[in-house]
Parts: sequence; C-alpha cells; structure tokens
Amino acid sequence: MTIAKSKTFKSGNSEAVRLPKEVAFGEDIELIVVRSGDVVTLYPASLTLAEMASRLAELPTPSNIERRDADEIPERHGI
Repeated sequence: MTIAKSKTFKSGNSEAVRLPKEVAFGEDIELIVVRSGDVVTLYPASLTLAEMASRLAELPTPSNIERRDADEIPERHGI
C-alpha cells in the first residue's frame, strides 16, 4: 500500500486535490468518489465488481487471524 500526502485547493467553484505521482491514476481516467465520514475513496469507474474482488483476492493474506472468544448469550425468559 502506498501512502502520500497532499492538500486541497480551490479550482473554480470546486475543491480539488492533486494526486501525487505515487498514487496517480493517469490522465483522463473517470473516477468514482465515495465519502464515508472523513474517509474519501477513489477508484476507476471502469472497474467492475468482479475486477475489484479479483484484486482483493490478490492481496497477501495475514500471517494469523485473531479469533474472538465465544460469547455466551444468557436465556431471557418471557421475551
């Protein structure tokens, strides 16, 4: 995963951000922009769900997976 810093700036009536070359998509690539709270995610509009799943499958697997303890759920009579 590559991490880069940038700042927002005004471009006409819009707020813009310059993508450093380490994380750039290239020229004239249409992007989908998703904002969830303070997190903004960009991805190419041409990327299909199947392609996204394929890319996720290519990511390295963790060396170990932490397991939760089994929670006992008490019986609640009358509900």
